[in-house]
Amino acid sequence: MQNKLENFISSKAMSQVLNLLEHDNLIVKIKNERKTRHGDYRRLPNGKHQITINSNLNEYRFLITLIHEIAHFEAYKNYGRFIKPHGIEWKRTFQHLMLPFLNPEIFPNELLQLLAKHFKNPKASSDTDVALAYALKQFDEAFDKTYVFEVPLGSTFKIYNGKIFKKADKRVKRYECVEVKTGKLYLFNPNVEVELI
Repeated sequence: MQNKLENFISSKAMSQVLNLLEHDNLIVKIKNERKTRHGDYRRLPNGKHQITINSNLNEYRFLITLIHEIAHFEAYKNYGRFIKPHGIEWKRTFQHLMLPFLNPEIFPNELLQLLAKHFKNPKASSDTDVALAYALKQFDEAFDKTYVFEVPLGSTFKIYNGKIFKKADKRVKRYECVEVKTGKLYLFNPNVEVELI
């Protein structure tokens, strides 16, 4: 397990992570990039539990995602299968598991303040925390991306699946964008990666 993870996790966090993964029934798989998720957890039909994590994540997002998924496993183990996937049991478990990692030896100072705020009430996805998601993207290998908040009003852009949108007004937190082909209105978080047309 350590050989598989050492390419993705800081050596300062490795021993703590390995302690969390000391379960015979827990399998961790590294997957190719999936646009709709960073990772996932599931109970397999054979009674084992599997966590998958995208291989394209930077070391900080990888660690947060891995702990997020381990929290699902621990919450299932401690509270049973009838809890909400991102309910109070999972939130408390995630907070408890993440706390030892929130230090300057593992995360840079510019992320620690945002992480402390995020973990007061963690969401189902760190991407919904716009400030944290944007800060984490600063550590991606190729940081030459354009985000919805940077697109001028009325301009068109393309997303990962090839759909084309025209940017409209901002609501409280998200932007209204109209799909050019269908005329349907969608709401985009400011930190969605896009390609200007």
